[in-house]
Amino acid sequence: MIPSVLPTYNRAPLAFVEGDGTWLTTEDGTRYLDLGAGIAVNALGHANPALVQAITDQAARLWHVSNLYEIPNQQALADLLVDKTFADTVFFTNSGTEACELAVKMARKYWHDKDRPDRTDILTFSGSFHGRSSAGIAAAGSEKMTKGFGPLLPGFIHLGWGDHDALYAAINDKVAAILIEPVQGEGGIVPLPDQCLKGLRDLCDEHGILLILDEVQCGMGRTGRLFAHEWAGVTPDIMMVAKGIGGGFPLGAVLATEDAASGMTAGTHGSTYGGNPLGCAVGLAVTRIVSDPDFLDEVNRKAGLLRQRLEGLVAAHPDVFDQVRGAGLMLGLVCKVPNTDVVAAGYAQHVLTVPAAENTVRVLPPLTITEDEIAEAVARLDAAATAVAQDAAA
Repeated sequence: MIPSVLPTYNRAPLAFVEGDGTWLTTEDGTRYLDLGAGIAVNALGHANPALVQAITDQAARLWHVSNLYEIPNQQALADLLVDKTFADTVFFTNSGTEACELAVKMARKYWHDKDRPDRTDILTFSGSFHGRSSAGIAAAGSEKMTKGFGPLLPGFIHLGWGDHDALYAAINDKVAAILIEPVQGEGGIVPLPDQCLKGLRDLCDEHGILLILDEVQCGMGRTGRLFAHEWAGVTPDIMMVAKGIGGGFPLGAVLATEDAASGMTAGTHGSTYGGNPLGCAVGLAVTRIVSDPDFLDEVNRKAGLLRQRLEGLVAAHPDVFDQVRGAGLMLGLVCKVPNTDVVAAGYAQHVLTVPAAENTVRVLPPLTITEDEIAEAVARLDAAATAVAQDAAA
């Protein structure tokens, strides 16, 4: 008999009823140190007072009106994002998956309106993850994502990560855009080197191709800059944002230059809930905090400390871990044992991490994690690694 909740998730046997900062609590009062942050969503931790105040104040006034009308919070958040980024315009969604759908539509509409309707191909890369919609799975292209869901949306050309020869060979006059994550999340915390992102920008400029960045997981301060591409000193034409921007409230966005968005006129796209007063009230609070230079300096300082401690963890357990990789507070422990064993051992030590591809364990704490919590987190991971090593030796 099928469960009342569609069984598409392989859930851990844990249920939480309360959260506070970097901690989650089960019904029996057991506290867990959260290094997953809802998969990089709870950027400011659980029950952050500023976000609680923002959503409470707005909830008492107005939740939803639809985009038939002007929404002051939406305008304010769009203005703030335009002020803080490369973008000239913003469309609000409810998720990163929806942001992917619009980014694809925007790129193809751009070329259609330039009398090049044949220019529809989008280059994507192995290991990528762009959501689970029809466009998202077609963009990723992996069998794990696409098996059983054909026919797939056409127009995506999949290239090997780091395969420069294949990239140059794929460039032709039918390519509309290149879509890439500056740091792959689901793919195993794999950063794109700054020089490669610069090279992609130059390649796009040379051939008139749009550059779409998926910063759903690596954006909103996660790498120590407001957005990860800032480290390379380049800007995209279109960018997908979600997860951290809502701090736990479902919110996403597509940011774009005026030129890239020129085809998106009234009636070409829409959303009933996207950019509603409630979501944008929270998004405003998150963005004001996360975009503050002093806050980002703290993220970088704590990221350096966490990475140093994790490097020590790897050195102490060479039979369990291979390396640390990533950027900022978006780090991955590449494992020599099954990563799911490490995650499960963490549960026993009351520390939460997130598995990913490439046999990697993701460490994605709230950006507000403290130094004491970093020390406690690594101590618990150390105990988990010891247990895994003992089990492997038994």
